Amino acid sequence: MKSEVTVASLEDPKNSKQQWKWTLLASMANYIDSGSIVAGAASLSLWQSYFHMSNTALGLLAAFSSNAISAGIGSLIGGRICDLFGRKRIYSWDLLIYAFGMLWIIFAVNAWMLAVGYFIVGLAVGADVPASWTIIAENAPAKSRGKLSGMAQVLWNMGPIVCLLLSLALYPLGILGARLLFAHLFVVAIVTWLLRRGMVESVRWQTAVETATSVQSTAAGTVSKNVSAANGFRALFTKPHLGALVFLISMYGIWNLTAGTSGFFLPYILETVGGNSQSTSVLMQCLGFLFGVIGTALIFMPLSDRVNRRVLFGVSALIQVIGMSLLAIFPLTPVVALLHVFLGGFAGGFGQQAFFQLWSSELFPTMIRSTAQGLAFAVIRIGLGIWSLFVPVLTATGFTTLAWILTGFLFVSGLIGLIWAPQTRGKSLEEIEAERTGEQIVLPKKD
Repeated sequence: MKSEVTVASLEDPKNSKQQWKWTLLASMANYIDSGSIVAGAASLSLWQSYFHMSNTALGLLAAFSSNAISAGIGSLIGGRICDLFGRKRIYSWDLLIYAFGMLWIIFAVNAWMLAVGYFIVGLAVGADVPASWTIIAENAPAKSRGKLSGMAQVLWNMGPIVCLLLSLALYPLGILGARLLFAHLFVVAIVTWLLRRGMVESVRWQTAVETATSVQSTAAGTVSKNVSAANGFRALFTKPHLGALVFLISMYGIWNLTAGTSGFFLPYILETVGGNSQSTSVLMQCLGFLFGVIGTALIFMPLSDRVNRRVLFGVSALIQVIGMSLLAIFPLTPVVALLHVFLGGFAGGFGQQAFFQLWSSELFPTMIRSTAQGLAFAVIRIGLGIWSLFVPVLTATGFTTLAWILTGFLFVSGLIGLIWAPQTRGKSLEEIEAERTGEQIVLPKKD
């Protein structure tokens, strides 16, 4: 049954309660994605000891987990399915696949079962991310798109907080604690899947499909821009989409090399380099994510739709560079570590990832929006997976070198975003598409 919601009605303030509900359910993709990453990282040492895994095997497990390569593959596939068959199609299956992968991890009796579970979970979260980010943007009013997108970033940080605290509480149980940690994510995935069954298809996607079909049938022998946009990956390598794709992958991908390293290896670095206890290292990382929630809630959500986004992005980038450079300049004492997680976490809450989610939803037409996000996310996560293979080696040769490299990544990413930040604030997705493609987008009026 077709939804009674129209594109025009999405701008009606009376619908804000429903839009927040859809946003919350879609944002749970971020919770289970980041939660699975941190749960995997927090239990690495336990799995390694229990299954007698070598360091090489451990590196491969990290590279092919939801932190990297498998998520990239999933986003590539899932993003295209979203544009071909609708955003709701992904919601019908991906969380069930996620739960299936979790069962492999929870009941793993040898290393290969663990690897299979990590890989399946990564595929599922990768597929869910472009679907969810697209749904959030397409259901949001033009003047509140940043605010609603910020909800996903809040949950992205909440997932690690919950998983880290649980891992700390369950650590005395050993390998059983690790299994219970993943069991909590299994339950969250099933509950979210049940709640999502009441969500409607994106009206913007429905409208775009109807428009493309109408143009095709009434203009024989011609192909409109909307129809050509439906050509998927091929359309992404044409103007102006290729430039947007390169910008997003460069800005977010380079930043994600630092963020991914911190997310997966920070507890390990704090223990081996800083000499902190396991519990202190976990709590320190937990604080970093909590500061991220504060940064998103107090800065990005209320300001991204009201102030100059380039300035907001630039402030975040500068603070993050300062925060990471502390690790390169000073010894890794508890005070330095705390300053690092505060500056990096708080500024990261209104920085590259939040803007990547927002801009990747804004810069592409509806018919290739998820395809573009999926491709960008795939390149970024696979790149992180390759980089992750070298992090333990770099750490062993000298942590200061690694810290300077990560600081350089943040500086380059910030510079790219500062120079090429798009001016899309306050514009509807249709207005942005019209400006970028030169095509007038005609929408049906609200009844």
